[in-house]
Amino acid sequence: MRVITGTARGRKLKTLAGDDVVRPTSEKVKEAMFSIVHFELEGATVLDAFAGSGQLGIEALSRGAKKAVFTDENRQAADTVRDNLQTTRFTDRAVVLQTDAFSYLQSTCEKFDVLFFDPPYRKGTVERILPLVPRCCNPGAILVCETEAEAVLPESVGVLTRLREYKYSKTKLTTYRMQEDAE
Repeated sequence: MRVITGTARGRKLKTLAGDDVVRPTSEKVKEAMFSIVHFELEGATVLDAFAGSGQLGIEALSRGAKKAVFTDENRQAADTVRDNLQTTRFTDRAVVLQTDAFSYLQSTCEKFDVLFFDPPYRKGTVERILPLVPRCCNPGAILVCETEAEAVLPESVGVLTRLREYKYSKTKLTTYRMQEDAE
């Protein structure tokens, strides 16, 4: 697994062994994800929830995001994110928290422009966490959710509106936008 483009282009990232801990986003899906948010990243504050190796937040930093917050409840995953941030030299623009995304979203005062959710598949996690998201979004923020292709996500959640769904074999990306006039 490598950083696709930007200032850390080509840098190899560590990942955790075993599908029970993480399921890294495939290269094809990651490229698609960053095509979707390409124009949103410059100067953005990013949340990489369920971070795993941190590859999504690190890719965002490499492409010009100002800051990234990484959350993962697994200690080994949080340590791997820290190692990958050292490798890519982004430690000064990142915060790594060993906590579950639900607790973080319920307690943070941070506001984000771009949010990535890539939780374990087939557990209904995205559906349960979506109601917590609007309080942590800047107006116009974009949320990208990676789920199994069969997942059915709502068209809207409060002031979040589903933009589009993209299917890639067994994976689906669903994007949501925070209303511009929401606070």
